[in-house]
Amino acid sequence: MKQQTVAEGQYLAVFNSTHRILKAEEVLKRQGLAVTMIPAPRAVQTDCGMALRFNQEQLEIIMQTLQSQLLLPAFLCQLANGKYQTIKDY
Repeated sequence: MKQQTVAEGQYLAVFNSTHRILKAEEVLKRQGLAVTMIPAPRAVQTDCGMALRFNQEQLEIIMQTLQSQLLLPAFLCQLANGKYQTIKDY
């Protein structure tokens, strides 16, 4: 049985470069925020092939932190009803 990488309701911040996602992960973890870098699911198009996964409770603080550091992702999506839905393009 294959383990699901993203649970229903979780968010993915999808970046357009490896450098930006590594920097974003570093900044967020330094602030004690629970994010996990994962391979981007096939259903999510990404240039670097990676995404940051996090829970809904952290959405506001994560996006505020990324914005303040000029590290917004290319887009934000959420797994809902088994499909990835784009929430916002940046």
